[in-house]
Amino acid sequence: MKLEKLVRMANEIARNLRSQPGDQAVTATAEHLRHFWTPGMRASLIEHAQAGGAGLDSIALQALRTLA
Repeated sequence: MKLEKLVRMANEIARNLRSQPGDQAVTATAEHLRHFWTPGMRASLIEHAQAGGAGLDSIALQALRTLA
């Protein structure tokens, strides 16, 4: 799957969970990615996040760094 599509999907998840209080949005986003995404999809985005995470929502970026 193209990186651009993975970024868009991760950002959509983060936006949907943004209303949760405090760091719960980051935790919930990380949990969603851990449970519902394939290891390859996660690995691609984690690598992207570690390289700066261009285009990633701040919640998605923090969630991916948590998963790294």
